[in-house]
Amino acid sequence: MKRRGFITLLGGAAAWPLAARAQQSNRMRRIGVLQGGSDRDDPRSQPNTDALLQTLQQLGWTEGRNVKIDYRWPMGEADKARKYAAELVALTPDVIVAVSALNLSLLLQATRTVPIVFVGVVDPVGAGFVNSLSRPGGNATGFVLFEYGLSAKWLELLKEIAPSVTRAVVLRDPAITSGIGQFAIIQYVASSVGVDVSPMDVRDTRVIEPALADFARGGKSRTNCRANG
Repeated sequence: MKRRGFITLLGGAAAWPLAARAQQSNRMRRIGVLQGGSDRDDPRSQPNTDALLQTLQQLGWTEGRNVKIDYRWPMGEADKARKYAAELVALTPDVIVAVSALNLSLLLQATRTVPIVFVGVVDPVGAGFVNSLSRPGGNATGFVLFEYGLSAKWLELLKEIAPSVTRAVVLRDPAITSGIGQFAIIQYVASSVGVDVSPMDVRDTRVIEPALADFARGGKSRTNCRANG
């Protein structure tokens, strides 16, 4: 996760629901952090931790004085993440930061009352974590990696580069939920730019080349658009 994104995230985490109650009680507040794929000793993790502490301090929260932070590092392992999610919920924190879709899913299974701020989740609406980005509902809110409208821009850009293109293939992994939303947006704009799009489900890089060759044999004007999903 990039430092800028993490600073923004934790600014939100501190402000919701902690900052609104900063002057209402001297009780030690508690934040749980369920990390993503890195571990505590990973040098990439330190900037994120520093950003958390710095942003909290700017908002009036100092670790050890009026806030306690409990970290858990499952390193992307589902069993560990499930265990740590339960541990953090049992600590009854004021808010939990969830890094990754897996961690968010497990935390939502463990609690529907403790506020959760998530980051690193591509499609929280499509995955059923929140009702919508503007009105998430429930006990979770957070930040998406990018706005789906960018998927439409990919196709529009391809058409600008190669105006004669009338067919395009979208490479995607069907196991990743974000690909569903991305392809839906691409389909929506396809007719307006005069391009017929087809999905190509691939889970192994070895099948991409023969699959594209097979697609190319279907017409002379073609290109491909790679979806993150």
